[in-house]
Amino acid sequence: MSLLAVENLEVAYARVILAVQGVSLAVPERSIVALLGTNGAGKTTTVRAITGFLPVDDAQIRKGDIRLAGESIAGLPPYRIAARGAVLVPERDKIFQTLTVEDNLRLPLSRRRQAGEAGIDKVLQIFPALAKRRSQVAGLMSGGERQMLAIAQGLLCNPKVLVVDELSLGLAPHLVAELMAQLKGLRDDLGVSILLVEQDAASALTVADFGYVMEGGRIVYEGAPDKLRGHKDIQEFYLGSSEEGRASYRDVKQYRRARRWWG
Repeated sequence: MSLLAVENLEVAYARVILAVQGVSLAVPERSIVALLGTNGAGKTTTVRAITGFLPVDDAQIRKGDIRLAGESIAGLPPYRIAARGAVLVPERDKIFQTLTVEDNLRLPLSRRRQAGEAGIDKVLQIFPALAKRRSQVAGLMSGGERQMLAIAQGLLCNPKVLVVDELSLGLAPHLVAELMAQLKGLRDDLGVSILLVEQDAASALTVADFGYVMEGGRIVYEGAPDKLRGHKDIQEFYLGSSEEGRASYRDVKQYRRARRWWG
């Protein structure tokens, strides 16, 4: 049984506009699963359905189910989903920029002070760069350090599944590689399962155990990293390594892509 299972999910905005259609995916225990796709593919809507944030955008689940450790979490509010173990590291506005690093880390741990101190010490061991900046205002840190802080906040919520949305956004390639390696360490050393939602397929597939590709609100391809890297369309549209060179997604006729996916 998968730790997190999305089953035939359908999501609509304003009750009429379908954004996600029949999406199914699974995140096993102690694994990193990549959900790949360009802007508008439906990744963010899927993430919001999993973590309970759909009502913010006047969206709702119309069909399907989302199960965490065998229990349905579909339609629950975000705080209840997080309490059950599906914790979001969001795409934007990840941290409180006017607070110090330490104050940011205390926010998820307001109930039990002693346990909170132990948790903070643990995540600072995992992210030594944050330990050096414990008293620094978070908004003055680099983009990579802010991303580390957001992941650290998520870890303090004791996640079963950490949902990381666009880890690479706005970061230099060497920082992305460093953060991907840290996610791999969380899986290997702490046993945390990770759903990694990414446009940067090349980076995500270096650490993922399995991947799904979304387009037009659907899963159009799935497989192990080697299988995805070997697929001609993945190479052409996501990895930039086809014989023809990197193609622009917007310049490609949709019927051409559809024939390849389903042919």
